This record gives sequence, structure tokens and C-alpha cells, in this order.
Amino acid sequence: MNRLTGKVASMEEWIEVIRQTPDIMNQVTHWHTIPPRDASYAPFPGDLHPDLAAALTERGIGQLYTHQAASYREVRDGRHVVTVTPTASGKTLCYNLPVVQKIMEDESARALYLFPTKALSQDQVAELQELADTMEADIKTHTYDGDTPPTVRQAIRNAGHIVVTNPDMLHSAILPHHTKWVKLFENIKYIVIDEVHSYRGVFGSHVANVIRRLKRICKFYGSSPRFICASATIENPQEHAERLIGEKVSLVNTNGAPAGEKHFVFYNPPVVNQQLGIRRSSVLETRKLAGSLLKQGIQTIVFARSRVRVEILLTYLQDLVQHELGSKSIRGYRGGYLPKLRREIEKGLRSGEIRGVVSTNALELGIDIGQLQACVLNGYPGTIASTWQQSGRAGRRQGSSITFMVASSNPLDQYIIQNPDYFFEKPPERALIHPDNLIILIDHVKCAAYELPFETGEKFGDESLSDILEFMVEEKILHYVNNRWYWMEQSFPAHDISLRSAAQENFIIVDITAPGHRVIGETDRFSAPTLIHEEAIYIHEGVQYQVEKLDYEEKKAYVREVNVDYFTDASMAVQLKVLHVDREKNDGVLLRQYGEVTVNAKPTIFKKIKLRTHENIGSGPIHLPEEELHTSSYWFSFNEEVAVRKTTNEMQFALLGIANVLIHIAPLYLMCDPMDIRVVPQVKAIHTKLPTVYFYDRYPGGIGLSERLYEVHDQLLEQAQTLIRNCGCMSGCPACVGPIEEVGLLGKQQALELLAEARAGQ
Repeated sequence: MNRLTGKVASMEEWIEVIRQTPDIMNQVTHWHTIPPRDASYAPFPGDLHPDLAAALTERGIGQLYTHQAASYREVRDGRHVVTVTPTASGKTLCYNLPVVQKIMEDESARALYLFPTKALSQDQVAELQELADTMEADIKTHTYDGDTPPTVRQAIRNAGHIVVTNPDMLHSAILPHHTKWVKLFENIKYIVIDEVHSYRGVFGSHVANVIRRLKRICKFYGSSPRFICASATIENPQEHAERLIGEKVSLVNTNGAPAGEKHFVFYNPPVVNQQLGIRRSSVLETRKLAGSLLKQGIQTIVFARSRVRVEILLTYLQDLVQHELGSKSIRGYRGGYLPKLRREIEKGLRSGEIRGVVSTNALELGIDIGQLQACVLNGYPGTIASTWQQSGRAGRRQGSSITFMVASSNPLDQYIIQNPDYFFEKPPERALIHPDNLIILIDHVKCAAYELPFETGEKFGDESLSDILEFMVEEKILHYVNNRWYWMEQSFPAHDISLRSAAQENFIIVDITAPGHRVIGETDRFSAPTLIHEEAIYIHEGVQYQVEKLDYEEKKAYVREVNVDYFTDASMAVQLKVLHVDREKNDGVLLRQYGEVTVNAKPTIFKKIKLRTHENIGSGPIHLPEEELHTSSYWFSFNEEVAVRKTTNEMQFALLGIANVLIHIAPLYLMCDPMDIRVVPQVKAIHTKLPTVYFYDRYPGGIGLSERLYEVHDQLLEQAQTLIRNCGCMSGCPACVGPIEEVGLLGKQQALELLAEARAGQ
């Protein structure tokens, strides 16, 4: 009898039923229980405005958590601060209290709130409005984003005490028009930056420059605001916040919030072919676990790593529960959905009308989506920090909650699932940004020059600007007169600079099924060749569309609704050339180097993969232009002695096996999307004429990822060796060096031999 078919009364009871179900427990490699935690309180600060204290009391808040009180005190003492506590620990009050207190003391005071997404901005305005209404205070809080009607914009500029926006809007619509925002910039006392950990990599490097421009404009208007930052747990919150805002900050990391009991379950799908090391699909196992949770009436969130997986899982779960719950009670959520649809889904989750949601990491941040009781992760999210963020979406209020992490076959998932101590005992990853990346820096120096002329001796971050400014004078972008550099182009620079990607514009996806074509989504330029090439299957809200035409020049994909039983997956061919070596180390066996490279990437073929069984049922060519990328790279080459010991074939399989493992475990050291760093093995590299493995940053100029890997090279190779050696397969499999079809029968052995040589030289 299947124990999971009968309804149970509570979450605790259901957890007990799972523990008694062999079908599930046989695949559980680790069950971690985090006991409930009591709150740690502090009284209201002595200087808190009586109306504010009364409003909090009326809302059921009679005292503060210790971290809220500590943050308030740091800010009131005039320091910049970053508060670091887990999801749902009441970080909002850490910045709302000092801001509202200041406005109550001084009606002319202003504050600017920055959130990475529109959804978070709208949540925040509702929260502030509720507080102001309870106090019956005239505190005007407004969202200023792309959806704000033009008629309302002027009122916000003139009268908004608290302006809530996102970095993109600050960059393109507020800073370039600062003369319309004089009242804000003259009176700004606080700048709030929430979800600081999300400003990393490319996006974070851009945002650090936007903040440099913001501080420059504040200084021009005679203000010197304090920064109040909030972050989820990362390894370097203080250092990261300081790099982001360019100021020394105080760290508050004593979490006083209570939490219910939390169960974290590592689940490894069963092996279906021992020799080849092939496991049952993680997607199908996720469907099984999430389906049984939903059938129990447990409101559940499922996270998947890609848009395609979100749509495939959504289709499966809607099929599975439509008789009990109706397909509309399970929804998808991801970037590319239009804002109105996303708001509708968030509202349905809060009201409980939507019982399940399948999301990319778009729902990882602190948007209020109510009380979810369970979370199923389809695959390891890529970082410890993200995993805790996603898991934290369940059990946000008191009461038990459960998170299942269903491992896929990729080496990183298998490493984490087999090394629970690494996950539960290691601090989360470091957030990396590189604001002085030359391409990013030049873009923002242009924007800053448009906003205000540069003066002799002025700095922008740590860099001296003289070379960049002289270059811009030569290019007729700036005009130099009387020790000042003035903008002289007609165009408006911020308009052409996207903070989110290396590409200037996204591709839009147009549904031509019905008359009156409609835009159903968008994707960035780097994803377009593999996601929306002609004949690709694009899945949106569980509905399949085939790409009929990709207009590369106009950046539009025209799609038509179809009903097929497969999805598509594309491959890229990559060529790489070294331009310059900046750092190197030679231990006799391995030459390790870091420097600049150019990468030429061209999509080649796509495969058709059958839904549910995931077998390959066909393929076709992709005809799209080659993309060239100038970026930074780290690589290591084996010496001549090692090279001659293996045939070309053996070396090719060994290098490919090592590369397959390294690309998956590199994110252990980087807080980045796995797609931000790529790997290329070459049996005879053009640069060294030796067997070489290259890593490169998938962004023009690089953002510090490959340099970090250069620094942790020894640990990287050690982890790779351990993972391959401990894998239970015989000759190679998707969980280590890759399937036998890719690396040959001896691929695993060859990769281990090569790594042993490399480690011998360390």
C-alpha cells in the first residue's frame, strides 16, 4: 500500500509518514533537522518616536529582535551598516525604523530604497504605507519604476519622502535627470540597499558604479547620506557591502528572530544502470515528491535551475494534480513572464488560491508570498547561499517545514549530496564584483560625465580617471576646457547600457498563433542562440511554442503554439585564443596561467528530447552568426613529458573528463550562475602547444571569476580527484567525468591518471 495516498492532518504527521515510506527513504542520503529557535528580544530604543512605537504595538510588535535594535543603533550613531540574517527574520524593520523615525523628526528628510526587482519594490511600498496609515502620518512612499504613470512621476519627484526603485531605473531614469530631483538629492538622509548578496558578478559590478554616480550627485547637492544594507548569509558580507558602496560599514549579524523546526532532506534518485552510473531523472523524482506534497494539500514551492525545467515540471505537475486541485492551482514563475502575470501569481500564493508554484530563482528573494510549508529543489541551486534562500521560502512563519533537495546526475549535485558536511558546516560562498572592469567602468564614466562634468583630480572609485577621460576626448565624446571635462555627444549614454547583461538589448518573443500578435516573453542575447533558434521549442506557462523565425537583426523571435511531445537542447562550438598572460606559476608538471583571451562561439546543432522519457529523438542544424567575446581566463597546461605518455585520443578523453568535472565544481568557490563561467579543453593548445584546460568569464573583460579559480587551483584539482575517485560507476558517468559515449571506456581511468600527475607536482 502506498502510505502517501491517504490525507494526513498536519505537517508533522506527514513528515512521520515519509520516514515510514521505504520508497522514499531508500533514496535519502541525509536527513538534517534544525531545531526550532526562540526569539531574542530588545526593548524599543529610548529615542523612538511615540507614534511609531504605538503603531508597532498596534500591529502586534511589542519589542524588537536583537538584530533590529542593533541595526537601528548603528544607523542612529551615523554609521553605514549591513545587516546579515536568514530569510524571514524581519530585516525590513532594520531599515524602515531609522528611516521613518528620521522623517517623523524632520519632515523635509528623504530616503531612497533600492531593490533588485520590481516585485520587491511593490511589497515594500505596501508595508511602509500600512505603517504610515497606522500612525496616521503623512509619509509619502512611492514606487518609481517602468510601470509608474507619467502623471504620477512629477508628484513623486517633488513630494515623495521615500522613493522606492531598482538599480536599472536609478541608472537610466533618475540619475541622468537629477535636476528634476533636486528636493530628493538635497535632503536625502538614507539610501537603503536590500538583498545586497544579489548584487554580484556582472550585475553587482554595474550597480557599484551606479552607486558611485549616485554619491557624486548627492555630493553636488550638498548631502551625505548613510547607507543601510541588508543581506542574506554570504561569506564576506562586510567586505562585499564595502566594495559595493565604497565606504566602511558596520556588520550586524546576530539573528534574534524565532524559527520553526526545519527538516532538510538530501534525496538521490535511484541508479537505473550501475555500470554506466545512470540515475533516474531528477525531474521525474521531483515530480513524484512535489506531487505527493500537493495531493496532501501542503502548499509547496518547487525550484528548478532553468526556464526549460520550470516549464517541463509545471506541465508534469499540472497533469498529475488536475483532478484533485485543477491545473490553475499550480503555476510557473520565472523571468521572461510579463509583470502583470507575475503579480497575479504572487497574489494567488499569498491568498492560498495557488497551492503550488514552480519557479526559477526569481522567487528566491524576499517577495512576500505567504506561508509555504514545503520546498522541493530540482538539483542543487549552485551555491550554499542560494540553497538556504530557496529553502527559506518554506516555513517563513512558525511551524514545521520540509525541504527536499533532489540531486541531478551532474558532478556538483553528486558532490553535495554525498558530502552533507560540506553543505551544512561550510560558510556560504563569497560574493564577487569587479567594478573596475574596464568595459563596465567606461560605460559608467560616460554616464557620470553626462550627469555632471568631471573636474581635474576627481576620482571615480579607486581608479585615476585621467587616461579614460583623455581617451574620451580623443574619441570626441568629451570636451576639455578650464580643468573640466564636459559631455559633448548628442546621445544619452545610460539608455544603451544594460545593468543585467553584457548585451545591450534583450530578444523579445512574439506569439503569432492568433491575429494581433502578442509579446509573451524575452531572453538575453547570450541565451538567444541556444534557446530561440529556428525550430526550437520554447515553453511558456506550460504551453509549447515552436520558433518559426528568429530575426537576429531586429532581436525578435516569432513563435507559434504547437502540441509536440519533445523539447530542444542546443550545442555550441567554441574556439579560444590567448592575447596576453598577466600571472603564471609553474610547478614542473603544470603551467598555470591567467590572462586575456578572445572566444569565438557558434551554435551548431540542436537535439530533440522526448518529454517524460528524455530520449534523443532527432536533431537539426542551427544557422546563426558567430559571437566574439574578449574576456579573462585561467588555464593550466600539462608539460611535454605528460603529453607524450598518452595517445591523442587518450589525452582528449582525459582532458574532457577533467573539464566536465571542473566546470561543475567551480561554483563551489564562486558565487555565480553556472553559465557565467565556461570551460574549454584543448589537446594541443595554440598558445602552449600542450594539453590545456581553459576557464573563461562569459562576460566582456571578465568579472574576476577565472582569477578567483586561478587562486584556488590546488583545491579545485583536489576536489575533482576526490569526486571522480568516489563515484560508484565503473567507466565514467554523468555524475563524474561524463557518459561513456563522450569520454570512452577508459575516460574515468585516464582522467584520474592525469589528475594524479598534476597533484604530484603540487
